[in-house]
Amino acid sequence: MREKGLAPGRPGWRGRGKRGGLAGKTRLARAISAVFRTASGTIRAVAPLPSAQPNGPQPSIPVSGAQRVIRAGSYRAVVASVGATLRSLTLDGRDLVVPFDADQLRPRYRGAVLAPWPNRVIDGRWTDRDEPRQLPLNEASRGHALHGLARWLSFAERSASSNGVVLEAVIEPQTGYPYRLVSRVEYVVDAVRGLSWSVTATNVGAQAAPYGCGPHPYLVAGPGPLDAWSLTLPASSFIEVEGPRLLPGETRAVDGLDFDFRTERVLGAIEIDHAFGGIEWSDGPDGQSRAVATVRHPAGSGVSIAWDQACPWVQVHTADLPDPSVNRLGLAVEPMTCPPDAFNSGVDLVWLEPGASHRAEWTIAGW
Repeated sequence: MREKGLAPGRPGWRGRGKRGGLAGKTRLARAISAVFRTASGTIRAVAPLPSAQPNGPQPSIPVSGAQRVIRAGSYRAVVASVGATLRSLTLDGRDLVVPFDADQLRPRYRGAVLAPWPNRVIDGRWTDRDEPRQLPLNEASRGHALHGLARWLSFAERSASSNGVVLEAVIEPQTGYPYRLVSRVEYVVDAVRGLSWSVTATNVGAQAAPYGCGPHPYLVAGPGPLDAWSLTLPASSFIEVEGPRLLPGETRAVDGLDFDFRTERVLGAIEIDHAFGGIEWSDGPDGQSRAVATVRHPAGSGVSIAWDQACPWVQVHTADLPDPSVNRLGLAVEPMTCPPDAFNSGVDLVWLEPGASHRAEWTIAGW
């Protein structure tokens, strides 16, 4: 029996019985896969609604995202989809970068892609064609916007092979950066050259967008603390930093200073967290101009990073941390398209016009 004035198909009517009425039909729809006929006459099955899924174990995704192993010769790399991160790189089983576990929250930007800016935007504030912008502050201790917006994005795998992988993500318009970019990250391992790692950004929005990028590997020359390692860095200048907030100051020549590593020199107890410029380029076997920084262990093992002229700056950081277990584990060598706070200074800042792309590449090799 139904209420007076309510009939099947009218608002408010609820049928009764185990099989009749809207409530029964809803339960039935959740219990089985629906089958319907499309306009073309094709029969198509529809998966059960989520509430009808079995309660058994579900596939587990590691904290750092989907994992892709690529290898060639004695090189092996593991790329994680969160941030398109280089999680591990080894040569004959020896670490060339400081790794982290798949189920570990990525520590200290290890292996991250830094885009659409590397390094810091001071106070997160910048002026965009006379309009003030405020970026979220993610470096709480210093009050800056650090290392861009791509670092925690989930990158989708676009293609993969035994020795390479391509991942993509969209940097959506957001507070402080109202532009849409597609970030494409490619890793390729070669048995001779090592790991090539490139980042390409394409502006898919309607306005020109400011842009910069870089990687964040912590290089490992061999066992033991980095104090015993030696560094070669082809840079003739550096940017001084002021105070605990590391505010960029004057650009100075390295001549006669402890920061002159143009000739190989042991790092010792020096503490570095500075951007270097005045890069000295050299032509490689392929005719392309690159800069090469090398880190060498006293026993003879070592690692190098080479980068192209898209990156006229490089940040070097000795990873000085209060926790002894992670202090000075590796040397961060980060090629950059622009120096710290380029959104304010404009120095070497790339402006991507709508539809335009920018590409930068670097290579890590060991011995």
